[in-house]
Amino acid sequence: TRDRRMNMTAFAPEESMHSARPDHEVIIVGAGISGIGTAIQLKADGIDDILILERSYDVGGTWRDNRYPGIAVDITSFTYSFSFEQNPNWSRVFAPGSELYQYTRRVASKYGIYPHIRFGIEVQQARFDKHNDLWVLSLKQGKTLRARHLVSAGGGLITPKLPDIEGLDNFEGDIIHTARWPKGIDLKGKRVAVIGTGATAVQLVPEIARQVRQLDVYQRTPIWVLKKPDRTLPGWLKTLFRASPALQQGIRSVTDASSETLMVLSAIYYRQAPWIVRACEKAALQNMYEQLPDRQDLWEKLSPAYGFGCKRPTFSNEYFKTFAQDNVELVTTPIRHITRRGITTNDGKSRPIDVLVLATGYKTFEKGNIPSFELIGSNGTDLGQFWHDNRYQAYEGLTIPGYPNFYIMLGPYALIGTSYFKMVEGNAIHLSRCIRESHRRAATRVEVRQEAHDSYFQDIQKRQQGTVFLNHNCATSNSYYFDRHGDAPMLRPSTSLEMLWRAKHLPMTHYQFSGGGDRQGMIQPATDSAKSVWN
Repeated sequence: TRDRRMNMTAFAPEESMHSARPDHEVIIVGAGISGIGTAIQLKADGIDDILILERSYDVGGTWRDNRYPGIAVDITSFTYSFSFEQNPNWSRVFAPGSELYQYTRRVASKYGIYPHIRFGIEVQQARFDKHNDLWVLSLKQGKTLRARHLVSAGGGLITPKLPDIEGLDNFEGDIIHTARWPKGIDLKGKRVAVIGTGATAVQLVPEIARQVRQLDVYQRTPIWVLKKPDRTLPGWLKTLFRASPALQQGIRSVTDASSETLMVLSAIYYRQAPWIVRACEKAALQNMYEQLPDRQDLWEKLSPAYGFGCKRPTFSNEYFKTFAQDNVELVTTPIRHITRRGITTNDGKSRPIDVLVLATGYKTFEKGNIPSFELIGSNGTDLGQFWHDNRYQAYEGLTIPGYPNFYIMLGPYALIGTSYFKMVEGNAIHLSRCIRESHRRAATRVEVRQEAHDSYFQDIQKRQQGTVFLNHNCATSNSYYFDRHGDAPMLRPSTSLEMLWRAKHLPMTHYQFSGGGDRQGMIQPATDSAKSVWN
């Protein structure tokens, strides 16, 4: 339908008519997993004029910023890593967050990415100069940069989401969001409240329950929690991994298949295989029963009323049993307001606290978060505003009509449920092909064709009809998978194998190449030969 199209009529200020050259061929915004992976692929393909702008002090993104107690990957470390750079030294099957941070630093150093990064630089606006086919970036520091191609590599879990609760600003104790955990804070002997019971809280609650005097956990929506097949990796196994990388790759293949079944097939192909979801739900409930064998009073409170996969499930062997401790209370009565020294629920009961912990998640597909800066395309429209007013959409989760030479790594329907790294691998290959094809054609502008974009979006919506999101009572899940339009644009409804194949083989005829004297318009696409680091 035409109301979804990107080529909307909009007023745009007249750009400068003088000839301008880019400061860099490619500017990448963000030095997390997406930014690092994109730069590695581009360099492997011979594209070296790259600048990465990072607003913080180091690489690592989410794994640099999140340091709450108990933080760890919730997909095995074998899968949650670059396929071309396996790490034989993980301490556990599910590595702690600090090891992921150090992993990103090692990868950035090994592949020569640090020299391309400028830290402490924040982008406020990017505007496409359609006369020169350049992106003009306005920085918070007052300077301007120009790029031929622009990559938004900001992650989805970078902007903390605060709860809309009356009195939050009046609390006189310490308020901590899990995304901004203060270094050195001591919770020993204190009365602590945690608001939220998502994947972060599942990791956090058992850790701090051991320290605090009293822990009140306020739950709006329970979460599906499976057993965690975690263990310390022995030294002899690490030695084997170093001696035989193929062995670790073989284990990765097994964990990939397991993750694909749990996180992709169960959610994306629900109609075709509902038994997978039912089996996961049964296993999660059994996990709860085993951890709380004598606490039937808690079973109903901790059992989700929505289907497995509606929101991100997680793993833990300790979360449920924590609620059997004498110093822990699960509170399911809605919060009325927060006072200067505690929390009052709708039943009139007030619980005094010293520290308030907000495990309330992050902004995801919301205006101002993806992308994290104002982005004005050739159509004069801000991308974030368009998505806010209409629906989130992007060809292959990466490119959008009306925004030439622009690639968003975590675009709508881009994320593969098995691993964020896999999405990065696919999108990096895809955008590198676009840039290299523009070189071959001597073109200065690359833009996905409207018809290709619309056809892809229609296919995505058709696939969504068979997912768990539209078939298994997700309305009560309060999931960040869903946006204000009622869509679920976080996860791509496909397997990782399909995503990677399409990234490598999708036809470049889906793009239009122009500029550079328009000589390239008569050139037919050549056979693409990506020198992919992922192979």
